Amino acid sequence: MRMEGVFYCRSELTAPWGISMPALPDSVYFHVVTSGEMWLIDADGAERLVRSGDLVVVPHGRGHDAVDAVGSAATSVFDIPHDYVSRQYAVLRHGGGGDPATVICGAIQFKHPAARSLLELLPEVIHVTSSTTRHEWRWMSTLLDLMAHESAATKPGGEAVVTRLSDILVIQAIRHWITTDPAASTGWLGALGDPSIGHSIAMVHREPERPWTVADMASGVAMSRSSFAARFTELVGEPPVQYVTRWRMHLAVDLLSEEGLTVAATAERLGYTSEASFGRAFKRVVGHAPGGVRASRPDRA
Repeated sequence: MRMEGVFYCRSELTAPWGISMPALPDSVYFHVVTSGEMWLIDADGAERLVRSGDLVVVPHGRGHDAVDAVGSAATSVFDIPHDYVSRQYAVLRHGGGGDPATVICGAIQFKHPAARSLLELLPEVIHVTSSTTRHEWRWMSTLLDLMAHESAATKPGGEAVVTRLSDILVIQAIRHWITTDPAASTGWLGALGDPSIGHSIAMVHREPERPWTVADMASGVAMSRSSFAARFTELVGEPPVQYVTRWRMHLAVDLLSEEGLTVAATAERLGYTSEASFGRAFKRVVGHAPGGVRASRPDRA
């Protein structure tokens, strides 16, 4: 779950107020209400009341509005002045002077391919309520109290505490979804919970460069080749060797774009005996040649 913060913001709000958040591709939005309440209106127009002590996560970076009441006008976050404490942390003050609310919000990115595969499975919104934290995760309410305390005071290291607590809370929200939503028990994520298939996936992730065959993977979990292949395909949704190739290409994109490796070095790192065979596999899975990823690096930055 390698994370990278895009921005973090403490919002001091007074009714009436409304903030419109833009779409941020490949990002995860979060909002923690430390006092007062807000309404979150997602890209489809669905309305959700978020009370003090609640955490709401928008996993797919879709645009949405945060308002004090349904019907309040929302101003683009880009048009509201910010007091920047650092490059990634700001204080925003906005509203008409009425009932107050304080919200810690921001956006992060998960950089590792495994985390990005997980994010694809998440729902449009994850809402962890204060009642959940009181009854099931009492320690989480302590984290939220600490975040409220740190965000309300100006102390040395306060920014570091708030940003790191934000990261932890986002991970906990994802864990909450995994343990409570039946959708998390199916497909790739559900397969991770199977003792045999989950272990085989872990082996591939640990040694992606190994020349995996179905027989090797089956032997590693003490199953017959045919039984393993059938169960893997049933749970994961694709045959074992196809999964290995797709996983390698996820890693390849990361190595090319984030670490700046050459195509030849990436091919070697992932166990390919020739750059040509790696290039063919990459194009088959990703849809274009690996050289195109490196060429796009300045634009991505």
